[in-house]
Amino acid sequence: MINRTLSFIACVVILHPVLLAAESASAPATNTWLTEALSAPCVAPDDVLAEVRRFIESRVPRVPQVATAAEWDRIAGQLRRDMLAKVVLRGEAARWAESETRVEWLDTIPGGPGYSIRKLRFEALAGLWIPALLYVPDKLEGRVPANLAVNGHEPKGNAVENKQIRCINLAKRGMITLSVEWLGMGQLKHDGLVHYRANQLDLCGTSAVAPFYLSMKRSLDVLLGLADADPQRVSVSGLSGGGWQTIFISPLDERVTLANPVAGYSGFLTRVHFVSDLGDTEQTPCDMATVADYAHLTAMRAPRPTLLTFNSKDDCCFRADHALQPLLDVTRPIFALYGQEVNLSWHVNDDPGTHNFDQDNRQQFYKMLGDHFYAGQPFDWHEIACQDEVKTAEQLHVPIPDNNENFNSLARKLMAQLPKAPRRAPSRSRRGAVATSDAADASEGSPRDARRAQLREVTHFKKYDVSASRKDETKHDDLQITAWQLKLGSDWTVPATELRPASPAGTTIVIADKGRKQIADEVSRLLDANQRVLAVDPFYFGESTIPQRDALYALLVAGVGERPLGIQAGQVAAIARWAFIENAGKPVTLAAVGPRTSTIALVAAALEPAAIGSVDLHDPLASLKLLIERNETVEHMPELFCYALLEHFDIKDIAALITPRPIRGL
Repeated sequence: MINRTLSFIACVVILHPVLLAAESASAPATNTWLTEALSAPCVAPDDVLAEVRRFIESRVPRVPQVATAAEWDRIAGQLRRDMLAKVVLRGEAARWAESETRVEWLDTIPGGPGYSIRKLRFEALAGLWIPALLYVPDKLEGRVPANLAVNGHEPKGNAVENKQIRCINLAKRGMITLSVEWLGMGQLKHDGLVHYRANQLDLCGTSAVAPFYLSMKRSLDVLLGLADADPQRVSVSGLSGGGWQTIFISPLDERVTLANPVAGYSGFLTRVHFVSDLGDTEQTPCDMATVADYAHLTAMRAPRPTLLTFNSKDDCCFRADHALQPLLDVTRPIFALYGQEVNLSWHVNDDPGTHNFDQDNRQQFYKMLGDHFYAGQPFDWHEIACQDEVKTAEQLHVPIPDNNENFNSLARKLMAQLPKAPRRAPSRSRRGAVATSDAADASEGSPRDARRAQLREVTHFKKYDVSASRKDETKHDDLQITAWQLKLGSDWTVPATELRPASPAGTTIVIADKGRKQIADEVSRLLDANQRVLAVDPFYFGESTIPQRDALYALLVAGVGERPLGIQAGQVAAIARWAFIENAGKPVTLAAVGPRTSTIALVAAALEPAAIGSVDLHDPLASLKLLIERNETVEHMPELFCYALLEHFDIKDIAALITPRPIRGL
């Protein structure tokens, strides 16, 4: 295998550039030989998965070893502040958090022997009402323990049986319990509240996880605003997404005394190797792991009582045999610093052992409450039969406004004022004219230079060196066909197919939403124009597709502080520099087919003005605002939901950094 060091491995196909705009009814039919050439594998699927796992794993922070409880208190306090300021409450979310918690108390319905149910709704943020149910014992003597009951991806929401039974049992034991609806579930099951749509907020520069957090925080505000609630005895419990809510709010809000997350999470170092554990938008907040992993959050519970519940045969996620032990390994020493090892408990459910918060798991929770909230008092932790007290969804229905806010409506309001006006600090050329061309960018501090720096920062653009290795070489008539592996730095191997005529007129790099094997027609047109064609599959596309749960891995890439868009644009720009040098210093044309790769091409061209001489686009995205107007989800185009991209740039603003170089098709 012949090596050329210019930093990065990619399988590239070089094709003769034909203006992609020249799409006509007489477009050439796909040639079988060309499709076969473009489909020839350059990398193994297992290698693609291994690379993304290594990339993520190397960026997950580890829980530090500490010697004293005081030292951990300092670390935990800083982590708590940083998580809120740098991850959860970014952008407009900081203002949302400052508002007062609005509560509207509604009617009370009979519960069962010994308790009643009060209906209420409260605002997580202005206009986003959360329906809730307050289970209240008939006899309240002084201040009593208070519990926040949360649930996960359960379509029935507050009406799900296991949650009702839990709330009823606590009420019969004299505890106040607030059962809150989760965004996107139960009464809040709404197309605009599908969790993958929360990333529309990320695009606007406001944290997607903020509404989830604020719903939990406001729930505690409501619960602890009750005169009968004991602020020293506050618990949170929930299954699955409710387990995630529990482990997210309980370390960040020190009002939570006792926490019982059930089958709700594992650490990022575990998730990266167990695809069942990969989480969606709220489970994987953008930039979370630049501050802390879930192992940190678990350790931040110390020394407060914490029960970690997992299931031995979990058929959903977070199975006990791989999820629990890594959390205990880092958390037990922290609890020991306080001399409170007894406050960290764990339970593995075997019957039924599936994804559940059924009787065995509930009884472990009751027992934990008895040990810590009723120490020294008689307390029977066995479940009280109450099946005949479980109510229907209709009986538990809480009225909420028809125009209740959702992720999409919030994003629409945010985008109305975006992108923000760029910071203006124009420098002038020697003759006093404001710099406007690529040539003028050499002027230190020029506006375009500043905007490029801002785009580089927002996209976390990566600059790679390329090391190119030939995978295979063949000929078709006078075309030399080379399969390349392009090694980009130490992180990525990019597949590429090069098609080189005997005397090419130029070089065109082609990327496509459907991958290079699907663009034989476009490549054929380029070859007809005597272009050397390099067909490339950057990260996440074509042969570089992650073979399992690709969208969730893309979310995790953002979760560890990187951006898929910055990786992809960096790869394409690096390949352009490599081709530029291979082409005796002649700029290349960058062609893209599809809205996603067209956006990648624009970012790459904006940040690589020397090697990329022109851009040809097929079916580009006219505006990032279309993602919100069309109510798109992150799972179908994760790179386009780059955090804060629309806050600072729309498509036309990125294109402005390319001109006067030609852009065709936009």
